[in-house]
Amino acid sequence: MADMKETILAVRGLKVNFSTPDGTVEAVKGIDLDVRSGETLAVVGESGSGKSQTMMGIMGLLANNGTVNGSARYRGQELVGLPPKALNQVRGSKITMIFQEPMTSLDPLYTIGRQIAEPIVHHRGGTFRQARKRVLELLELVGIPEPGRRIDSYPHELSGGQRQRVMIAMALANEPDLLIADEPTTALDVTIQAQILDLLKSLQKRFGMAIVLITHDLGIVKHFAERVAVMRRGEVVEQGKTADIFERPQADYTKMLLAAEPSGRKAPPADSAPIILEGRDVCVDYQIGGGLFRGGTSVFRAVDSVNLRLKEGQTIGVVGESGSGKSTLGRALLRLLPSSGHYRFGTTDISGFDRGQMRPLRRTLQLVFQDPYGSLSPRRTVGEIITEGLYVHEPELSRADRDRRAIEALKEVGLDPASRNRYPHEFSGGQRQRIAIARAMILKPKVVILDEPTSALDRSVQGQVIELLRDLQRKHGLSYIFISHDLSVVKAMSDYVIVMKNGKIVEEGHTDAIFEAPKQPYTKTLIGAAFNV
Repeated sequence: MADMKETILAVRGLKVNFSTPDGTVEAVKGIDLDVRSGETLAVVGESGSGKSQTMMGIMGLLANNGTVNGSARYRGQELVGLPPKALNQVRGSKITMIFQEPMTSLDPLYTIGRQIAEPIVHHRGGTFRQARKRVLELLELVGIPEPGRRIDSYPHELSGGQRQRVMIAMALANEPDLLIADEPTTALDVTIQAQILDLLKSLQKRFGMAIVLITHDLGIVKHFAERVAVMRRGEVVEQGKTADIFERPQADYTKMLLAAEPSGRKAPPADSAPIILEGRDVCVDYQIGGGLFRGGTSVFRAVDSVNLRLKEGQTIGVVGESGSGKSTLGRALLRLLPSSGHYRFGTTDISGFDRGQMRPLRRTLQLVFQDPYGSLSPRRTVGEIITEGLYVHEPELSRADRDRRAIEALKEVGLDPASRNRYPHEFSGGQRQRIAIARAMILKPKVVILDEPTSALDRSVQGQVIELLRDLQRKHGLSYIFISHDLSVVKAMSDYVIVMKNGKIVEEGHTDAIFEAPKQPYTKTLIGAAFNV
């Protein structure tokens, strides 16, 4: 019956261009879209496909160097070219938008109550004091605990999931006709993702609003949207009912996206494989409070009596929600932060090693960070970044030798060696992750800890990075500890899985056993949220 619904937003021939020093960039190339009353339309595609710029153009929110042409009619009213004053009567009232990253979208200088009240005061009049009652209702509606206390909190005092709920409350303040949600769950744990999506579904039913969901996560789309529009390089390559798109995709690009879901299995190492890295009774404590005016201190235990044994050629996946202690455990195993416990690398007891004693081992114990853009120096070329470790661990190498090793490392991770003279900002997210992997691999390590290495990447790029890591593991006999909250990636990468919650291991076992027959309620919740079971 979706076809019988009224079209409330009709987009025809929409174009979005950006003027740059290198000429005009065509971000959106004359697309057509319809959004119907009360439905959810998912707009999917990889980064750079034009998904967000389409909606930003319709809403009049483009950067200064952007221009929009074509037509976008909301209930018959043309939005393209509408003067800002007239457009403001629609934005924030009839059409609202939830942005991808709430921490950068919320003003750190104002309380969340003040920020939610702003669109109410703007569109309905009155004072912020008068709007407070409505704000409390909205906070309760979106499931913020203790709304009477949280209304005066600042964004940094909330978790990621709570900040996303605040963005939803702000968008719903005036009961919009159309809600645009731009990657609303990308940075959230799977259980929080499920909560946010369930919340949006229930609110949609309550208010009868239409939702445009912008995402690159096809798993979400399959269970959330009635219709799908697939975008690539500024064009809509296919659109239709969700079931038709998933079961009978027509465009080659759509088929590629659907095939990009992580797949395959990692075979476990032989039972006789030696242990290469071990941590027993690992504990990490952080002191909270203290200081001149802060009173007493307390101790927070981030990792609590964890045991882990990594075999040669093995991949252990470590999963759990944010704050479970995953990343802290990884750094403790590499002796990168103060901790207690017993540690062994190969046959060497490294429990009491200081920084100087650990330095010779650093080349064989490597770490790949979650955010390659933040971990790559913007002032250094890729060649300089990749070869930095060689200055410490192989100082006898000549400049020519280092350059040769950089070329080899870039080839191995699938990058053009000529790119070694470029800077990190000139590369895509997937390419930067390959650079981070090359920086680790150039030292020929034995153990690599990968901390959320694919979380910020499109599914197709994730698949490429996973295949790269598998190939490097086979070629060099590497052992991995793969830290992630993306269970589909962990399932494809790991032969053994550890599930963490509140600093403790709540369940562990071979990958198939964990995913097919989880024993603990927490593990079942994680898997259910990730795979919609």
